[in-house]
Amino acid sequence: MNTNDNTQVKNAQLFKTRVNRIPNDEMAKVMKNPWDPLHSSDWDECIPTAICLRRIQREISFILKDSPPGIFIDPDPDNITKIHALIVGPSDTPYENRFFYFIIRCPPDYPFQPPRCRFMTTANNTVRLNPNLYQNGKVCVSILGTMTGPSWAAGLTLESVILSIQSLLSENPYHNAPGFTKERRLGDSKAYKEMLQHETLRVAVCEMLETTNSVPQQLREIMIKQFLKFYDYYIHVCKKNTDKDGQQMMDPFSKNCGLFQYSSILTRLQQLKSELESNKCYSEEQQQVDLDINKNMGSSVNIALNRPSDCAIVADEKVSDNEGKVKHDQDEVKEEHGNDIQSLNLSENRLTYLC
Repeated sequence: MNTNDNTQVKNAQLFKTRVNRIPNDEMAKVMKNPWDPLHSSDWDECIPTAICLRRIQREISFILKDSPPGIFIDPDPDNITKIHALIVGPSDTPYENRFFYFIIRCPPDYPFQPPRCRFMTTANNTVRLNPNLYQNGKVCVSILGTMTGPSWAAGLTLESVILSIQSLLSENPYHNAPGFTKERRLGDSKAYKEMLQHETLRVAVCEMLETTNSVPQQLREIMIKQFLKFYDYYIHVCKKNTDKDGQQMMDPFSKNCGLFQYSSILTRLQQLKSELESNKCYSEEQQQVDLDINKNMGSSVNIALNRPSDCAIVADEKVSDNEGKVKHDQDEVKEEHGNDIQSLNLSENRLTYLC
């Protein structure tokens, strides 16, 4: 067994020892939701390995440098093993241009164990927007160990996890559920898509933007830009479906279905646009004010640098006065000498004449 193998064995033993030290009540929470990155007391007690930290840093850098379309991440500033991810729904799906927020956390022995992931866009655990995305935030993906199928392997990455989740946001998500490859009732797939189109607009656009702290600030700025870019599309979807208002929505995977309310969503979207643009204008005006202040300060500094001080002015005046006095004295000397020379010349002429 080489040195690296010994190190890995020791790290695994240390990990198990620390897990065994966790109080029973905390472990009960972990075991109740072993998939939840927000309740990971078993990981809190462990120090991430050097391999773990290097691997996470490399994978984050790779995604930030060349992120797949519709995927944005923001590493947690206080814990590099925790990553905030935003997925913008793919085109031609009931998730198109909606915003879906996930929290991913890597284990201390990453990449030898899979990350944990929680879906946060659930309107306070009240809606299920996909057969594989539960109301309580559980994300059912086989590589995360939360459903049957291909399991995690050390060669997989954070990008693999996010892309697997993004693939759930498909054109016909009804068929994502095990045993639902065919419709159990005629029209279920269409009814489900219509419900999702409404609920994703309500929750994954309106609520996500109306709640200012729904995501980290960097991801919120991305959402605002995307919202303004796709605003006309959102309005088009609402106006196209206002005839459904008041009708019952259908969801084969949940009983908590309300009524279509596209007119209400339309009003919320319009209000959001107005508020966001006002904030943007205010921000731009404030930036211009700051810029003007900086320019004025810069001009004042330049003027101060180029303008002599009061002491310098006084000194220059004194020098000028002294120069004037010197010149006046010189002129007087010249005038006196001139008179002397003139008198001397007259005397010489007289002598010449007498001789």
